Amino acid sequence: MKSAKDILTSHTKFQINLGLNRMKQILSFLNHPENSFKSIHVAGTNGKGSTCKMINDMLTENFKNSDIKVGLYTSPHLFSYTERIKINNVDIPEYVFNRLINDIDNYAKERNIELTEFELLTVVAFYYFYIKKVDWAVIEVGLGGKYDATNLITPVLSVITSISLDHTERLGDTIGKIALEKAGIIKPNTKTIVSKDNLGYDVIKKVAEKTNSQLIDAEDVSLDIDFAADFQKENFALAYCAIKNSGLNITDNTIKNALKNFKWKFRTDYDEEKNLLIDGAHNPAGIKVLRQYLDKNFKNEKNTIIFGCLKNKDYKNMLDILLNEEDIFYFYEFDYPNALKFDELPEKYKQKAKKLSSKKEVIELISKIKTLKTVCGSLYMLGNIFK
Repeated sequence: MKSAKDILTSHTKFQINLGLNRMKQILSFLNHPENSFKSIHVAGTNGKGSTCKMINDMLTENFKNSDIKVGLYTSPHLFSYTERIKINNVDIPEYVFNRLINDIDNYAKERNIELTEFELLTVVAFYYFYIKKVDWAVIEVGLGGKYDATNLITPVLSVITSISLDHTERLGDTIGKIALEKAGIIKPNTKTIVSKDNLGYDVIKKVAEKTNSQLIDAEDVSLDIDFAADFQKENFALAYCAIKNSGLNITDNTIKNALKNFKWKFRTDYDEEKNLLIDGAHNPAGIKVLRQYLDKNFKNEKNTIIFGCLKNKDYKNMLDILLNEEDIFYFYEFDYPNALKFDELPEKYKQKAKKLSSKKEVIELISKIKTLKTVCGSLYMLGNIFK
């Protein structure tokens, strides 16, 4: 049996051929495992993962004294592919994951279906939830929405988080075009949760009306829950609205218990003892939120910023937003396909930056500096550093 990692990395990742035909074929051969559980589908540019985790935690808390199982499928992972697929907050076991990757990959190839990496992972998630008899699943869109591999579920409701310019080469170069792709997850005669502050609200509203989906505006929630960052309150409003419209009678007290220690790893993740802030902001909108968080919570502190990202991101704009004149800037040229190289930086940032070329150099720098350190950018980079 091959290792799951070897199989997955042999499949296409960055040159993705979007479309649902391959998924339709393989899921049909497997007797449609995606229809075996109730689901909540979450799309958007930023906040998808946090919103999924909040919904998942509320469901899990509500059902904790029952036999009802809650699945969670998110991406990307930080350290292991198995992090992406959970039941009741427990990762899929490594040996089960390996077996399913091998079996479904072989099954697809025997039928001349060439799945992408994300498609294979999505089929494994759906099939795992099916064989483990999951009752509810929270499913995060991988890219876009309309043609995303996850978009063959018929959810109880859909949630669309904040929208900004990202993956413009695939989703379109305007907010309207991107919003239309995200709104592609809206299914007829279901419910759609969105904030009125969403930049794509008007487009989403039109799609909801066209599909006869009930559009529900998420509003601020006055529950006493302390989130480390203000932006999580926006994600919580969406998650809370989703739970309240799920058809389940989940109390506010259950919701508070579920989220009293809420944490989504490497999202404004601050370690006070090490004076280390880690954040997976990987587009301008995410970087803007990070900068606001820094300005609010560490206004007068000396800050050493370690940054790295993928070259298909709007890194010029990201750096313009991120860096203050007084910040000390290190650029980490991490080893990953499609990672941005130091020589590709704009000249003004090449002059300001000090280059880091290995994980060892990054760890030594973090250990040496006692003032605030902010490590941010690609989640793939963060997984590379902190594994």
